Amino acid sequence: MSNLKVVFMGTPEFAVPSLKKLVESGYEVPLVVTQPDKPAGRGKKLTPPPVKVTAQEFGIPVYQPEKLKENEELKGLLEEVSPDLIVVAAYGKILPKWLLELPRFGVINVHASLLPKYRGASPIQSAILNGETETGITIMKVTERLDAGDIISQERVPINPEDNAQTLHDKLSKVGALLLVKTIPLYVSGEIKPVPQNEEEATYCTQIKKEMGRIDWRRSSQEIFNMVRAFTPWPSAFTEFKGKRIKITKAIPISGRGEPGEVVRADKELIVATGEGALRIERLKPEGRREISGEEFVRGYRVSVGDKFGD
Repeated sequence: MSNLKVVFMGTPEFAVPSLKKLVESGYEVPLVVTQPDKPAGRGKKLTPPPVKVTAQEFGIPVYQPEKLKENEELKGLLEEVSPDLIVVAAYGKILPKWLLELPRFGVINVHASLLPKYRGASPIQSAILNGETETGITIMKVTERLDAGDIISQERVPINPEDNAQTLHDKLSKVGALLLVKTIPLYVSGEIKPVPQNEEEATYCTQIKKEMGRIDWRRSSQEIFNMVRAFTPWPSAFTEFKGKRIKITKAIPISGRGEPGEVVRADKELIVATGEGALRIERLKPEGRREISGEEFVRGYRVSVGDKFGD
């Protein structure tokens, strides 16, 4: 099987293990398609996507189109390399019909959820946000409809209470890479028959926006706990305290009562009441400062019982 010619399309860190596994498994990868370099960091320096960096380490030619739809150059490149299969992992753009029809075995995608649940752009964060205790990887056929193609294979992955979006992302990207190389030979040989998704069970998740990280202290401590995990490292769950924006990076839901957002304990522990229960804040990051513990915050910001978060 490893003499298959596979074009890889992916962009962020999530896609890197899949590209590495394809190359290490002996597949011929004649071309990698990824998003254009983007300004990043404080200096807004033009930064290549992680997949481009990895492809260059392997000496694979990279193409970074602004658009796919009527792209004759990309069409020409793909016709020239004539791939048997195109593999997509978090590429970040909808693929046009001509591209889906080009390879002999079509286009398959590594998606970070157990489809048909969590179709869309934020399956990892959304699963944590909704308090799921498991998620997984789906290898699926790509069609013109978003994440709606037939399922080729799936693998379940538990979500632990201490998982955040970063740790779960890292687990899923590794599982995805292994499942991908396990699935390809079975798929192209016809041993696996792709199964249509159950449309009635489909759920969707949107792109995460910065403002979604704002904490509403009227929610339950469990919901806010899930939010802190889902939005670490980005955009972070945040709140205001004495006019300053504070990011909360680690917290534990506990029982307790008080006005939502009210500090109910401020000594070695920082405990804030919520709409239901309370939240012990373990780690937080004041705007423009380093991350500190709840105890350090209490001392440094002179926090007292009765002070309010979220004002």
